[in-house]
Amino acid sequence: MVMVNDTIFAPATASGKAGIAVIRVSGPRAADALRHLTGMTNPAPRHACRCRLVDPEDGSGLDDGLTLWFPAPASFTGEDVVEFHLHGGRATVRAVCGALSRMAETRLAEPGEFTRRAFDNGKLDLTEIEGLADLIAAETEAQRKQALRQLGGALGAMLEDWRQKLLRTLALIEAEIDFPEEGLPAHLETEIKHNILGLRKKIGAYLDDKRRGELVRDGVFIAILGAPNVGKSSLLNALVRRDVAIVTETAGTTRDVLEVNFDLDGFAVTIADTAGLRETGDHIEREGVRRALKQADEADLRLVVFDASQSEHDPGSLALLDGNSMPVLNKIDTVKNRELPTKMGGFPVIPVSAKQASNMGALVDAVTRRVAELMEGRGSAPLTRTRHREALSECHGALRRAETAGAAELVAEDVRLAARSLGRITGRVDVEDVLDVIFREFCIGK
Repeated sequence: MVMVNDTIFAPATASGKAGIAVIRVSGPRAADALRHLTGMTNPAPRHACRCRLVDPEDGSGLDDGLTLWFPAPASFTGEDVVEFHLHGGRATVRAVCGALSRMAETRLAEPGEFTRRAFDNGKLDLTEIEGLADLIAAETEAQRKQALRQLGGALGAMLEDWRQKLLRTLALIEAEIDFPEEGLPAHLETEIKHNILGLRKKIGAYLDDKRRGELVRDGVFIAILGAPNVGKSSLLNALVRRDVAIVTETAGTTRDVLEVNFDLDGFAVTIADTAGLRETGDHIEREGVRRALKQADEADLRLVVFDASQSEHDPGSLALLDGNSMPVLNKIDTVKNRELPTKMGGFPVIPVSAKQASNMGALVDAVTRRVAELMEGRGSAPLTRTRHREALSECHGALRRAETAGAAELVAEDVRLAARSLGRITGRVDVEDVLDVIFREFCIGK
């Protein structure tokens, strides 16, 4: 059984051969662990000290390394913490962990348990913890910047400011309920209405952000669509600069959705090659067309591909052109002495030859600009998870009800629900149901 008063330890660096490995220890026996393994009894806080580590059972040497001592509460977890910086061989890490495991009331940490203790001790709120998880998982520059900002408390600070305003508003309403004979001064009545209306509008505008935070975290989804044999697979290969899709002269080669993840100038992107859009009696190809149309509906951006050698273009493909689409005219190398259209469906055309890599730089630049626009920030901390958006939507709905509620008791209840919805995002109230899900994302040692 996991005991919260146990002292926990775990490697904080990845397993395998490395120059350095770090083992972190947190809890009431962290100082004992430092003394038993190194003989140090009064180390200077937050100073690296060279030491010889020994097995307390027989005095045999374990390693020659460094230690760092972080007394509570000035540590990551808020508890006493010691870090052992060792040589990174597997045997060394295994030997030191073995020595720690033989200490009473000391055990290997569960996944995410160090971070869970940081939350329990008020060192981080839930949005900062999610930012930490995103920072560890970040693969692109945009993801890194967004995660670092959330870890720094930008989102949590904004939400807490809103919650405090709601709590003040709630206090004023409850004062009116408790002392109905005296009533509230006119200026406080005005403040209540102003706070509810102003915050409701602010949250509504904030929710209308086109999911930019989620797009940075999860990536933009781009679908390549078009009739058979217009060069969709060749275009995919040219965009990701490797042969991931089979290319033949036979129409209908692609019958399923092929997805590729890649880094587009610092942005995470998933791009999908789809089956050619056409009427067909082949039930397998028909399923591929159905999936292609489904991808078209779900995509954040569509590249609709046309064949420059054709004088008439596929009506089904033309019907896909809208504000979330970019028409791409492929195979321009096959056209001689003929003027190419500059617009299709009212949208600027990008002419390319995927086969010869002609003008692909212009296409990549155009796609990059569109992706950057989708993720463009407005100076405020973005919502990065579905649970943030759902809770904020509940808050918005409660404030809308409060605006039209007649009795002060009903207004107070709606404002209370709005404040609780904000508190669930940062971990102030009612968060037990989401804690396990959040901390399960972390590895052992974090």
